[in-house]
Amino acid sequence: MRSKSTATQKALNLWAIILIAWALYRTNFQMPEWFDELVAKPVVFITPVWYYIRSIERKKFLDGLWFQAGRFGKDIIEGVLIGAMFFASATLANFVKLKKFTLIHPLALSGQTVGYMVVIAIGTAVSEEILSRGFILKRLYEESRNMYTSSFFASILFFFLHIPILFTNPKINGSLLIVLVVTDMVLSFINSVVFLQRKSLTLPILIHAFYNLAIVLFL
Repeated sequence: MRSKSTATQKALNLWAIILIAWALYRTNFQMPEWFDELVAKPVVFITPVWYYIRSIERKKFLDGLWFQAGRFGKDIIEGVLIGAMFFASATLANFVKLKKFTLIHPLALSGQTVGYMVVIAIGTAVSEEILSRGFILKRLYEESRNMYTSSFFASILFFFLHIPILFTNPKINGSLLIVLVVTDMVLSFINSVVFLQRKSLTLPILIHAFYNLAIVLFL
């Protein structure tokens, strides 16, 4: 007789289905970036999680993600400070590489363009953090009760989630591919520890958004 699946196994099964769906989408459709990040990714990443939490676990969606609105103000301040550190390190790396301070396509950076980048960065961060931290990591931690083990495995899954874009984007190759793989893993581990300590998604989302902006502007 087959044993019943644990809650974590069920969550990982859903994560695998989401990964397959996202890989198929990235492989077969070439849509504008705004559509990928603000429409397709929320549908593929968030909708199944919402359904699972509400229908399978029978919890409120935000409660199932450990989202604490009461920490929002403090998390905003700390997120901006950490984001400033991302920009400082990215600026330094860019200076070492080019021997001068510059942004990618600096003449094209109008207020509208910057606003577009900010919206895309936040939208991407929300979808990926809900799935990777609020859903998967939370359930890995609830089963193991080990912050670092669950954070490590969640970071591995976070990397696999990015394989469809890392290996289908012709602009990402060579040393840049290696840099993005390593930084994605580091970002995921840091965000995982922050999430488990705070039990709130706000700060991980902000850290992730600032990281996305640094990548777009400097790499």
